[in-house]
Amino acid sequence: MNIIDELKTDHAAMLNILYRIKEAGVTTEKGQEELRLAKRMLLDHLKKEDLRFYPQLRRAAVHDEQIKRMLEDFAHDMEGITRNAISFFDTYANGGSGIQFACDFGELYAILHRRQEKEEMMLYPEYEKITHSMARA
Repeated sequence: MNIIDELKTDHAAMLNILYRIKEAGVTTEKGQEELRLAKRMLLDHLKKEDLRFYPQLRRAAVHDEQIKRMLEDFAHDMEGITRNAISFFDTYANGGSGIQFACDFGELYAILHRRQEKEEMMLYPEYEKITHSMARA
């Protein structure tokens, strides 16, 4: 499986696990187990991106101002998303309920979903274009 397929699989798995947290409830043992798994999955996904995905784009950005700006925008955006996600996981690490959890959960889900869509629509095609042109060279 190539890196793009792996990252897309991670995206689907992350949204699935968030759904399972919502279904189980964050106060249940199952919900807490899923919450810990979601945090690990997110951190593993970010590490995979840093080690296997972004290096190619960064090399291309040295000679392409548009890619450089796109990477800067995505990196800035990801800082906030990561902060929000870790805060969510830490806040609900020992449970939680009610309206606040529902609001925070909905916000996290929407943020992650939007980010995944942006990556799949903008970054992944750029990565494929770069790697295909390198393979032909």
